[in-house]
Amino acid sequence: MAECPGVSEIIVPPRFCGPSGSGNGGWTAGLLAGTLDATSPDTHHGGWPAVQVSLRQPPPLDTPLLLSQDDGTATASFEGAVVATAKPSDVLLSEVDPVSFDQARAAEATYAGHRFHPFPSCFVCGTAREEGDGMRIFPGLVRGDLLAATWQPYPDLAEDSPTGTGPTRHASLAATWAALDCIGGWAGDLTERLMVLGRMTARIDALPVIDEPHVVVGTRRGVEGRKTFTASTLYDSDQRIVAAAEHIWIAVDPALFGGETPS
Repeated sequence: MAECPGVSEIIVPPRFCGPSGSGNGGWTAGLLAGTLDATSPDTHHGGWPAVQVSLRQPPPLDTPLLLSQDDGTATASFEGAVVATAKPSDVLLSEVDPVSFDQARAAEATYAGHRFHPFPSCFVCGTAREEGDGMRIFPGLVRGDLLAATWQPYPDLAEDSPTGTGPTRHASLAATWAALDCIGGWAGDLTERLMVLGRMTARIDALPVIDEPHVVVGTRRGVEGRKTFTASTLYDSDQRIVAAAEHIWIAVDPALFGGETPS
């Protein structure tokens, strides 16, 4: 295996945690996806090609992960063990139907994480994270298996820097993947059994605009043994698709991931 051109390692800062002591799956997946040449935006059609990321073990925080490339697949490893892999995908992602901003805002009041949260410090959906720090995406039930939440990207999630350089600033690729992540876990019902992200395939049509309102929707697609299948879609304020994803979640022992269990 050869090192990825121009990039030899990635680091997940402590801010972007998911379960206690490890990186948020969506943020880590997006960070790794960004090291692939395949994630360069298509200037003719717009957007980024779909990428599939498989997480093999909890991503350690604040720790250099060695990057290598083999036959189009990027691998992040730590002390010789594979943490995650990313590769282009030809999967045709099926988007989740949109809901209005007002519907999504109203649904947040039913967010199950307000009653019980296995990972309250999660960067994306953690209730212990302060406004302006965590993303605070709190998906609640709209109808059936459909969940929704609102999200307004903070300026410090910009792809370039906290100050930005252009008239329109956008959230980073990693932040966009993160926004698509946890709603899948809640759609699969984290209050019933603890799950962590095992695989995520995402297609980014455009990076979210900083400070603009967005709606993320998610739904459960099925359960097979320890696996739960979910999907999510991110919409802008005009209900245009920004990004879409499908997930595979793996049921785990809470003790192994520092998760809390319902009392």
